[in-house]
Amino acid sequence: MNSLEKRSFYSFLLLYIISSFLFILLSGFWYYIAQKSSLESNDYFQMRHISDRISSAIIQAHMQELAFNLPMTDQAYTITLIDRQGNIVYGSLTEGFEIEKYGYFQQENSTILIADTPQGHLNISDVVVQSSHLYELLHTLKITVIAVMALIASGIVLIAWILSRLFMRPIHQKIDQIETFIKDVTHELNTPITALSMATERAVKKEKYDKKALRNISISTKQLFDIYTSLTYLNFSQKKKETALIDLNRVLLKSIEYYRELCESKRIDIDVKSESLFFVMAEHRANMLFGNLISNAIKYSMPDSKISITLREGIFTIQDHGVGIAKERLSKIFDRYNRETEYAGGFGVGLSIVQSICVEHHIEIAVRSEKEKGTVFTLTFPDLQ
Repeated sequence: MNSLEKRSFYSFLLLYIISSFLFILLSGFWYYIAQKSSLESNDYFQMRHISDRISSAIIQAHMQELAFNLPMTDQAYTITLIDRQGNIVYGSLTEGFEIEKYGYFQQENSTILIADTPQGHLNISDVVVQSSHLYELLHTLKITVIAVMALIASGIVLIAWILSRLFMRPIHQKIDQIETFIKDVTHELNTPITALSMATERAVKKEKYDKKALRNISISTKQLFDIYTSLTYLNFSQKKKETALIDLNRVLLKSIEYYRELCESKRIDIDVKSESLFFVMAEHRANMLFGNLISNAIKYSMPDSKISITLREGIFTIQDHGVGIAKERLSKIFDRYNRETEYAGGFGVGLSIVQSICVEHHIEIAVRSEKEKGTVFTLTFPDLQ
């Protein structure tokens, strides 16, 4: 990855991780607070239940003049009974602890419930229930929440890394395509510009009419114009062109004549069999449609070969006898910036433009090709009726 990609990658990764961590921290905090509240409520009601049972047993023993037996309680809770004089009758209190109020409260690492429900029966004034069980549960809860949060955070870091890589993959591919496209455009521009410069220099030196030099100038100028047209379409293809009813045969013959000099330079013969076909589209689009297909056919044809073109009954076909395309690669030929061979120049946008125009005007496009034998493109125009 280049510096821009790395910066985008780590920015996305950092943003994803920070936002996820904040969500985890808030979720963990809310969960801990909710569980803590629930545990405190359970602890209070458990202590209340124990104190009520003991008080009930004291009152019952006093009223029935029976011997008092302390009910069995959870070992996590300690019981202390205090008489009316403030003396401990049963159990023990934490050192330094003094009863100042009734109710449920927390002190250091334990919870305490003080109830006066015995109401002096059997000379017992207060029941004190103590336990450190709540703090043990809260400590376990805290460790569990932290461990789960750490585990989730680890998973999120891994997921964030994977998502960041997936997020950057199309960007990386697009950047590679753009860099390759720029290199190809530079190369494509260099060829006609160099030829144009040499032909112009040759004509100036001779100081007279030179048919070969002028032909080279013409070919190079047309190549530059084709590149310009393609780049313009890529940048402004969304702009609608004014359509009109045009004769596609006239546009086709004009395109063939446009590339005549290029054919002659490669000694390629074009066999044309066409008839008038009226269709509604912008003439500029029709020029690009036929021009890209003819240009491609010339570009990938062998020297001293033939290109066959027909336009009849709403069907246009163009067949070359060039390098051809492998069958497994046919599905990729309309992808923008895709180049199936290094046999000729180009930057992989011609067929993408052709397909785009066909889709825009509901023209069916089909292709057949065989390696080293050539390629046939077929366009079926919809009936205007």
